[in-house]
Amino acid sequence: METVAQVPRYNLNEEQERKLILREYRSLLRSLKLKLKPGDKDLLRVAFEMAADAHRTMRRKSGEPYILHPLAVSKICVEEIGLGVRSSICALLHDTVEDTDVTLEDVEREFGNEIARIVDGLTKISNVIDVNASAQAENFKKILLTLTDDPRVILIKLADRLHNMRTLESMKREKQLKIASETVYVYAPLAHRMGLYNIKTEMEDLAMKYMEPETYKEIARKLAETKRERTKYINEFIRPIKEKLEKGHFNFEIQGRPKSIHSISNKIKKKGVSFEEVYDLFAIRIILDSPPEKEKEDCWKVYSMITDEYTPSPERLRDWLSNPKSNGYEALHTTVMGPQGRWVEVQIRTKRMNEIAEKGLAAHWKYKEGAADESRFDKWFQQIREMIGNQETDSIDFLQDFKTSFLAEEIYVYTPKGDVKMLPVDSTALDFAFSIHSAIGVKTIGAKVNHKLVPISHKLRSGDQVEIITSSKQQPSEDWLSFVVTAKARGRIKDALKEEKKKVADEGKYTLQRKLEGIGASMQQPNIDELVQHYKLSSNLELFYQIAIKNIDLKELKDFKVTGDRIEAPKPLKPVTEHKHDNLPSQLAHNNNKKDAELIIFGESSDKIVYNLANCCKPIPGDDVFGFVTTGKGLTIHRTNCPNATKLLSNYGHRVVKTKWAKNKEISFLTGVKIVGMDDVGVVNKITMLISGELRVNIAALTIEAREGLFEGNIRLYVHDKEELDHLVQSLRALPGIESVERYDTEDIPN
Repeated sequence: METVAQVPRYNLNEEQERKLILREYRSLLRSLKLKLKPGDKDLLRVAFEMAADAHRTMRRKSGEPYILHPLAVSKICVEEIGLGVRSSICALLHDTVEDTDVTLEDVEREFGNEIARIVDGLTKISNVIDVNASAQAENFKKILLTLTDDPRVILIKLADRLHNMRTLESMKREKQLKIASETVYVYAPLAHRMGLYNIKTEMEDLAMKYMEPETYKEIARKLAETKRERTKYINEFIRPIKEKLEKGHFNFEIQGRPKSIHSISNKIKKKGVSFEEVYDLFAIRIILDSPPEKEKEDCWKVYSMITDEYTPSPERLRDWLSNPKSNGYEALHTTVMGPQGRWVEVQIRTKRMNEIAEKGLAAHWKYKEGAADESRFDKWFQQIREMIGNQETDSIDFLQDFKTSFLAEEIYVYTPKGDVKMLPVDSTALDFAFSIHSAIGVKTIGAKVNHKLVPISHKLRSGDQVEIITSSKQQPSEDWLSFVVTAKARGRIKDALKEEKKKVADEGKYTLQRKLEGIGASMQQPNIDELVQHYKLSSNLELFYQIAIKNIDLKELKDFKVTGDRIEAPKPLKPVTEHKHDNLPSQLAHNNNKKDAELIIFGESSDKIVYNLANCCKPIPGDDVFGFVTTGKGLTIHRTNCPNATKLLSNYGHRVVKTKWAKNKEISFLTGVKIVGMDDVGVVNKITMLISGELRVNIAALTIEAREGLFEGNIRLYVHDKEELDHLVQSLRALPGIESVERYDTEDIPN
């Protein structure tokens, strides 16, 4: 859903627009050709006309007619997700009920209950990750409730989001950041969970294009430059495998594809390597045409042929044939050492498996014959229903819980009797205990994993067999929340802690009643409210609890004014006004107070505002940044590629302020670089001479560790802006014997 554009950016007259819209509509009909049953064409026509008429005065930000958006979403549903006629109708109507005069009753009258229900689900979702945090969690629940009724809602929503990402360039910068962040935070993992790997990959790449434009362009450029060389390598790699498969009389096709820009960037960050060192830049996919009864056998035969030719990496074998993922994904993955000492990932699947991998949930229905297959998705939906049923409505953790519980990759763990339990990656023995039953979870004191005794915080791995040990004396404690990842475990632990807190709070309540009566006041709500406010607490329960654990000393009640049976807290002393510089981060103390540190803020006004620099990403002038309004701390500036940016932008978009640097050469900012090179005599001297002598950059601290002929240096230094830092990094890289020079990206800057 988008607002009407202020400035049209393209010039088509009315007649040309009409032709363009009809051309797109006919293209949608062609995509659906094989799926059309008698009467379907008429229904589609009615839906198209209803949507075109409802949106006739609306334009997208780019200036084009709005109806082109629902048409594009319908086409994605059909061509890229594999949905059919009814989903296309829903996609055409997905924004009508919310944005136009069309009502849900109109939709139901024309198309019946099923389509009306899906459109209603899509309408509820459209504001999902917006407004304020608690409403957001509430709306997200509505999506999930609809999802568990009819997963087509989420599939159409993913198509809608993908089209919005593809057309994001017309949006304002802050809107681009917000939408891109939400996409990475919720929609890409959801697409992955639904088995739509291509859509997930494209969403991540497009989000990166807006959130980290420089890195994105750099990797895209390098991929384009190495394309010919890669194609040549893939052909060389495939040749012997092709011969073997042909000799074995297999019916097959082989595809080679580069890794996505986003996943290459992740590898570079996580492994601390350069683009050239990302070893599995490409994956080979072998797709077999095998009858259902021979699928597994054929895949393993092909695996055997590949590993006869190339040496496999033993820890990189993934067998999703014996244990498909809960979204239906089946395949064999292995990584082998190819020619020229390069690692190559090989995926082996059949045509049926490939369709499920490409089209996810939609293809899954087409093939669902065995009940076992069907039950994997049903189990997942059932767990979501349970979570929603038990979740507190205002929980801001809801989205985070949902992500870790339902959007993570899963592991398979066995009970002592051999039953399989599916849990998210990083689950602990305690998560497993709660997955069996809440009553077992709260009494868990330990576990046996593969017959060995382990603590309840022990992280499980796929294939573990787990036996839970309980005790009737066990009580959940606050620290349990720090190592469970499933929503069910978190919810139950919080409930149990609250029960425990209530018991303790009851004693505090009784103490307060005695004290109030002692000063001639009564235990009535206005008096309790006065105390809650005075001690700046969140609720009555918290007040009683703090009194019970003696954090609040009720001797202070003697200072309260008592009128009748009502109390009034003494007025607090007026706080001393803070000096304007008090809010500045410590690293700005280095500017000798010559001038305030300034950012130009485009918000309500263009005044210069005092701000803090986020410690998590240490921005410096010239970095791509956004301002974030923090409760009680004013404005904090983060880099758009900060590790916390995605969460902040997608969860609290309304608190983001468009921000840009004002030029100010007088202030220095603390940053850090990490240098790796050959341990040579005089290397420290060379580095310090370059930084302090030639470039005149101020060094705050320098540590160098040498080991086995290599050295690693950590340097904290003060620079004026990104330009100066980039020049410094380039100059250091040019020194003889220097292997790599990287800026610290996060709070890794050593203190």
